Amino acid sequence: MALSIGIVGLPNVGKSTLFNALTKAQNAQAANYPFCTIEPNKATVAVPDRRVDALTAKAKPKKTVYASVDFIDIAGLVRGASQGEGLGNQFLANIRECAAIVHVVRCFADDNVTHVDGRVDPLRDVDTIETELLLADVQSLERRLERLQKMAKGSKDARMSADFVQSLLAHINEGRPARDFPLPQNDALLTVWRESAMLTAKPVIYCANVDEDSVAEGNALAGALEDLARQRNAGFCRICAKLEEDLHGLSEEEQAEMLSSYGIKESGLARIIRTGYVTLGLCSYFTAGPDEVRAWTIRKGTKAPQAAGVIHTDFERGFIRAEVIAYEDYMSRPGEAACRADGVLRVEGKEYVVNDGDIMHFLFNV
Repeated sequence: MALSIGIVGLPNVGKSTLFNALTKAQNAQAANYPFCTIEPNKATVAVPDRRVDALTAKAKPKKTVYASVDFIDIAGLVRGASQGEGLGNQFLANIRECAAIVHVVRCFADDNVTHVDGRVDPLRDVDTIETELLLADVQSLERRLERLQKMAKGSKDARMSADFVQSLLAHINEGRPARDFPLPQNDALLTVWRESAMLTAKPVIYCANVDEDSVAEGNALAGALEDLARQRNAGFCRICAKLEEDLHGLSEEEQAEMLSSYGIKESGLARIIRTGYVTLGLCSYFTAGPDEVRAWTIRKGTKAPQAAGVIHTDFERGFIRAEVIAYEDYMSRPGEAACRADGVLRVEGKEYVVNDGDIMHFLFNV
């Protein structure tokens, strides 16, 4: 499963600059005026993982495949977006299928970069965006409720679904995000929940875009945003989009040297992805051999058959057993044969819960 992240925020907060830096593609125009992004930008980037690098050096495969993240950057949202103001409202559908939302918030002062509301205020900016996402969900649910109420006259299931959507709509109309609404226990209602693809149901990562001098220790603006994230049990990361863009084109050694000069050890890309994995409860397992080393993304707590299904549905359907080697055990021995001889290669069945970093080989029959 690829991790998909939608990038939202007001105009001129550094979304497109960040997108350029994260994707190293420079294909999202960055300009000092609102609505410079008029089409949604999409890119798939490899997840930095030193374990994949180490496995590649050890196994020397013909091919290496990293886990990937899909980033989707839409036009900046403004107050009134749900009523058609600005351009961002046209592209909200592009992020409805994303697993998480990165909310980029400006946390730096610069008279040369205009602010759509006149002055920098992270908490006000968060409230503006989240209000528009709530209103977009209200509109979507109202349309769904209207259809269900028409169907409810002749269908008990549709009536139950309509009652559920009505309760959810009342919750959101009170200004509360869908993620705070208790999940239904009924399978049919869970389907309605999933199909509604509510923007405010998605986990949020608040991303403080700071100046170069604040990237290591932060500043008062970023601190206020971090406090808000903590109160809401949301993800938080601090980046400098301008610095990330400056890293583009540098060698790994040059990047490390530049990051170190600012008192940080990893890029914004690594921080955002790491925060995304934690926020969504994701981890990776690996397959390794002479043909290919590959990282596979799963949710923590996934059992072996379902992990196998990420590779191919036949692997899950015909699952027999899995051969498993912990990453540290694999790396501390010459190869798989030595792991087998030392007894650190384990045979696991259908109830085995896959651990982050497991190196796995699946046996199946269909």
